[in-house]
Amino acid sequence: MPVSSKQVQVPSKTDRIVAAFDFDGTISTSDSLRDFVRHAVGPGRFALGLVRASPWLLGMFLGTSDRAAAKARFLAATLGGVTQPKLDEMAREYAETRLPLLIRPDMLARIREHQQRGHRLVMVSASPALYLKYWASTAGFDTVLATELEFRDGRFSGRLASPNCWGPQKVQRLQQWFGNDRPPSLYAYGDSRGDREMLALADHAWLRGSAAMPEIDAWAKSSAKR
Repeated sequence: MPVSSKQVQVPSKTDRIVAAFDFDGTISTSDSLRDFVRHAVGPGRFALGLVRASPWLLGMFLGTSDRAAAKARFLAATLGGVTQPKLDEMAREYAETRLPLLIRPDMLARIREHQQRGHRLVMVSASPALYLKYWASTAGFDTVLATELEFRDGRFSGRLASPNCWGPQKVQRLQQWFGNDRPPSLYAYGDSRGDREMLALADHAWLRGSAAMPEIDAWAKSSAKR
């Protein structure tokens, strides 16, 4: 039976507006990766992991070591060899019990405001999708673009399965997600150097500590960049 024109629901343009959020320091009050690892393995193994990965971590802060390499070394020293089911269990428990304590109320309110307007929400983070995906799902995000961990033979190999989602990589991941469906308006929220490229891509950008958050305009008021 043919569908009449009255039965066809055409999505409004506001449905395609996208709000991209960094997580650590933007939505959260502190670094979630360190907090997750400490919560998962305990202070003793956490401290030992810092010591073992210290050459790479120090190099990262000095600019002589790659961020992805330093992150992988730290994760290998603390979580390396843990089975995938066990690590997934740790991630889910952390996302349900500990991570909500780190969420900034003002950012949760901003997330809700975008949701109420029918916008698509995307989290773009250098931290592992391992645990972020669970919190993001309960918070109403449409997708999570974050760093992925590598598993071999059912165990965490100590390596990253994707490029570290930081800096230019955030823009690359967003553009891959957009595909040919570039949104008519993009909001982006960040707090650090690692968000600079994503903020530059946006029509409405907000860097924590720099200014008040932008008003959420109607589609017709979006930037003339397009």
